[in-house]
Amino acid sequence: MRRLPTLLGACAMLFALTACAEEQSDVGFGAPPPPPPSGQQRSTGESPGGAGQPPEREPKGTEVPAGQVDASALPDGYPRQVWTRNSGREVVAIGQEGGCGSVRAEVTEQNAERVELALVEETEEPSGPCTMDLRYPPVAASLSEPLSDRTVVLTQREVKVPADE
Repeated sequence: MRRLPTLLGACAMLFALTACAEEQSDVGFGAPPPPPPSGQQRSTGESPGGAGQPPEREPKGTEVPAGQVDASALPDGYPRQVWTRNSGREVVAIGQEGGCGSVRAEVTEQNAERVELALVEETEEPSGPCTMDLRYPPVAASLSEPLSDRTVVLTQREVKVPADE
């Protein structure tokens, strides 16, 4: 009989803990983020919430129409959203960086028909311990003239830079 209060107290504690427990997400280390609640995702023609797809961002500027963006040189799963700011004199794209890398945008060519925008991920070499995450920051580059109806050609490359010591 002396153990009955202890047993009842333990059962009450177990019940309280399980009733207050939060549901755990299925996202593990290195997995894509869970999709946003329904009604908050924008449609851009790509499969929303697909595995490995970056989260879409709401542009702060004027979105460049998909027909005016040539992203055929980008790897599968790389973001393809582009917009302009500052009256079309600045083009912004979503870059992809991970671990010890950082991404920047670089205009490699611009003429009357097109603007080539390279998304360059710089990684220090030698690098120390790095996380295994992917980030999708917006990166911007200035143009000599407003984008207007020119095509934006997106490319991507990785560059090793000497580590600061």
